[in-house]
Amino acid sequence: MGSSVQRFPVPFKNLSLDIKGNKTDIVICSYDDHIFVIATQIGTMGTILHARKEEGVSIHPTFSVSVIFGKRDEGMLVACARQLIEHISSSGSSRPLVLSIGLKDHSMETLKGIVSAVVENRMW
Repeated sequence: MGSSVQRFPVPFKNLSLDIKGNKTDIVICSYDDHIFVIATQIGTMGTILHARKEEGVSIHPTFSVSVIFGKRDEGMLVACARQLIEHISSSGSSRPLVLSIGLKDHSMETLKGIVSAVVENRMW
């Protein structure tokens, strides 16, 4: 797994790894007001999702995930975004997540690999 951290103009990490035989590129950007993650096996952005923690009086946190652009019938992509926003908020960050996923393989194993790589290289 290759990784590099850049600081200007926006702090980001760039990773390249193999998930189930597919080269997967991941970029994690840490903006002041949100986290932006791109995970692609096809060289394009793919489906773009927005995830955030809902503010409320409930003891248990609730999360909102919506598809901004792309495949709306892919429940696994929504689950991936939800897992990432849960990790972000449990680390104490209140920033929302914008997630772009362009995959050849939409299997659970692939999405778990992406979540794992992003959490290991967190920038929040």
